[in-house]
Amino acid sequence: MSKTFRGVFTVMITPVDSEGRVNLSALAAFTDWQIREGIHGLIPLGSTGEFLSLSGEDWEAVARTVIETAAGRVPVLIGTGAEDTRESVRLSRKAEELGADGVMIIPPFYSTPTDDEIVKHYETIAASITIPIMVYNNPATSNVDMRPELLARIAEIDGCDYVKESTLEVTRIRDIVRLAKGKMTPFGGILGFESFVMGAEGWVAVASNVAPSVMSRIFTLAADEKKYDEARELYLEWLPIIQAVGGQAYVAGSKALLKHMGFAAGAPLPPRLPLPTQQDAEMKALVERFGMTFA
Repeated sequence: MSKTFRGVFTVMITPVDSEGRVNLSALAAFTDWQIREGIHGLIPLGSTGEFLSLSGEDWEAVARTVIETAAGRVPVLIGTGAEDTRESVRLSRKAEELGADGVMIIPPFYSTPTDDEIVKHYETIAASITIPIMVYNNPATSNVDMRPELLARIAEIDGCDYVKESTLEVTRIRDIVRLAKGKMTPFGGILGFESFVMGAEGWVAVASNVAPSVMSRIFTLAADEKKYDEARELYLEWLPIIQAVGGQAYVAGSKALLKHMGFAAGAPLPPRLPLPTQQDAEMKALVERFGMTFA
């Protein structure tokens, strides 16, 4: 029986060394820290994990390291998106073989597929594995916007049980809940607190790379304890951190914050660049202001 996914899932950075090589020992330490800090789930090899910049060998090593380090303590979903349906099938099968609890799949991001092609893409992948799929809607990066009406169609596919909705339209969560009729569980992507209020059962967060306990607490306050005022207050308090890793800074900003917290995350992989000196100093000031440490 598959696990039920709920709560805040960190879409993880991929640490690298000074030569740009994946640092698996640092990744294992980061995975363990996330779990000790109370994160509800982990998703390596998403956009923040720079999956398109990794070799096949590195992809498998990252997936294996996170799965084995987590050791069942929290669910692990592996990013298995690819432009070619056949490649996404291969990656998804490999993730299941390695012991992943699920996969997160962005649609083909170059060919601008039609709705029918997107549905067929997910049907083909779902038929090839037995673990659940989190469909990933991020039109800013994928060149494809899967609106609630299309997601309701995808929700009819056995195994497409979750969706990460990464737009700034909070009504998307409302309409997914309404149109999918319980067949697809929505997670917020960019929006956390706002998505919980509209019925999301989780948040695939970038900010939890640097503040897993706080981001998880926001969810617990809002979704479990129904203490919306307290949740909103905590959310607004930490909004500068959430915004610091938003937009184009989601990789470089996360790695800069972690560096100043004492974790050797390394630099972004090409073509991404480290933050300019002034922005990096602003990240250091945020770490000092919020008293953030990696320990």
